Amino acid sequence: MSYDTDNVFAKILRNELPSKRVYEDEHALAFHDINPATPVHILVIPKGEYVDYDHFLENASAEEIVGFFKAVRHVAREMGVNEDGYRLVTNKGERAGQIVFHFHVHIFGGRPLGGMIKRVKEE
Repeated sequence: MSYDTDNVFAKILRNELPSKRVYEDEHALAFHDINPATPVHILVIPKGEYVDYDHFLENASAEEIVGFFKAVRHVAREMGVNEDGYRLVTNKGERAGQIVFHFHVHIFGGRPLGGMIKRVKEE
């Protein structure tokens, strides 16, 4: 899959769409999700054109990768969820639930989050 420069996150990076930003540096931009699932629901996106997690790791420089994940950590601390705990989620591909094909990490926190994925009982 090739990168779509008209995806919603690309437009946010170019300031063509508004966002409630909480952090920005040379590697990443973090902003509130417009439809939060938890009291703290922040999206962190790299500034480069990466479709998903694999594409990011295959094509980003080591400096971009480290810078991005340090930004994720910084945002979690700044949002006050580091002490009580938080969950990081990234989806890769439609089957996993990826909707916007610009690599991103969700930071969820602010309440107990429960189990990971509902288990299906084997027959």
